[in-house]
Amino acid sequence: MSRRTSPLEPDRFEVANRLFFRLYQSSNLMHKNGTRYMGDFGATTQQWAVLGALTRPLVREKGMSVKDLIEFLLLSRQNLTAVLDRLEARGWVERVKDPEDGRSRLIQLTPEGNRTWDAMQTSIAAFYAAALASFSAAEQLQLYVLLDRLKDGLNEV
Repeated sequence: MSRRTSPLEPDRFEVANRLFFRLYQSSNLMHKNGTRYMGDFGATTQQWAVLGALTRPLVREKGMSVKDLIEFLLLSRQNLTAVLDRLEARGWVERVKDPEDGRSRLIQLTPEGNRTWDAMQTSIAAFYAAALASFSAAEQLQLYVLLDRLKDGLNEV
């Protein structure tokens, strides 16, 4: 049997089932509580993720294509377009011509978007601290490594 069709042993299936359900719950809580921490800014966790992606050092200077944002954030074009439209309406991002390809557009933070991102840092740090309070630094790193491996495995499914 192929990897796709081979069933897990009953005990491993039960653990996998609980693990994926726990990830589902954690994702929902991350969105719910993360949005609460962004309340002062009226931002959602998806908007927070887009702003964060656009503030990475090389991207902050020149912007990022929609295609690259989709791949980086693992969103659909439809979902990302709606988020970008809301961020643009708020004056936090703008679509600019790609200097290397005038037919293409890049998404970049506006000065207001940069100020907003900088102001969000206190709330983001408080959210991270509260959510990860029960983890040591080593456990946080281990969780990151394990989740990265899971993401890679899910990419291959």
